[in-house]
Amino acid sequence: MRARRLRASLKGWGGVATMAVVCALVAVFALCVPLSGPGVGDGRAVTQASQATIEKAEEDCEAPEKQTLSPSSADGDTIQAIKDREGEKRKLIVGVDQNSYRWGYRNPNSGKTAELEGFDIDLVHRIAEDILGDPDAVQFKAIPTDQRIPAIQDGRVDMVVRTMTINCARIADVAFSAPYFKTGQQVLAPKSSPVKGYDDTLANRRICTAAGSTAYSTLEADQKDGKLPATTDISTTVPNQLDCLVRLQLGEVDAVVTDGALAASQAAQDPTVQLKGDAFTAEYYGVAMKKDADDLVRRVNQILVDYRKDTANGWQASYDKWLSATLGKDAKKSEPPAPQYLRST
Repeated sequence: MRARRLRASLKGWGGVATMAVVCALVAVFALCVPLSGPGVGDGRAVTQASQATIEKAEEDCEAPEKQTLSPSSADGDTIQAIKDREGEKRKLIVGVDQNSYRWGYRNPNSGKTAELEGFDIDLVHRIAEDILGDPDAVQFKAIPTDQRIPAIQDGRVDMVVRTMTINCARIADVAFSAPYFKTGQQVLAPKSSPVKGYDDTLANRRICTAAGSTAYSTLEADQKDGKLPATTDISTTVPNQLDCLVRLQLGEVDAVVTDGALAASQAAQDPTVQLKGDAFTAEYYGVAMKKDADDLVRRVNQILVDYRKDTANGWQASYDKWLSATLGKDAKKSEPPAPQYLRST
């Protein structure tokens, strides 16, 4: 998300600048390959009962993280369409981030290919292994924050696994899995800044958020309700979260608001910035899919159940590998509660 006033001395990285450049260059050659072959989710119809259940859930939305379908390992039309892709096209097509450190990023030290790595990427490989029998049967597509929903609706991807918060506005447009991670919005600012958190110290300050993010919608709503100072400038929005860190480093903004899980990773990239105050929301990441892809939603929910039970190579192992260094060794605060599912009427 942000800028570049100072060069961050990230271990083995050469700073955020190096990361951003590598991501941009690799993206040209490795990502955004045009989608061809069978349509994503073609021929998938929703039962009237299921549709009625979902529509009612949207109207009564208070806990969006609980509004998902129960797990199932059965193949339906959506999954079968994925399996019917031929040859090199027989892959799961997934929208991801490529510049969120430890979540979905290209590590320039991993070799010439600079393969995608991170917590979200581990989950994608697990889903591909379950559906197609091969963890590497994935076509990754770099998706900006504000393009996550359009990419799903347009059929450019089968799903998005990109630190995407489940909320009431989004469940009107896409279907979500059960939560796979818990976080909350937090403020990131220079260590020397007088900003203390999400409070009156943000008055007359410039804040950067990613376009289409829950951070921006929260700031906008809070400012209208008087919970955020009217003099706080929230007009700076960027396509990707890392761009905000660059803006912050360049001195173009005074603070960043984003998910605490992402902010912690950004603080790890730049020792001159830090999290300010506590998280002021509670949010859950989910895998986003097309509204009518019921079988895929159920399958992903079953995969998540198994993933959390797998102590050797599942959720906990991925957390230990990618996130414990920035979020702490105790993963319980980041682990979502036991999932709850919609009941068909």
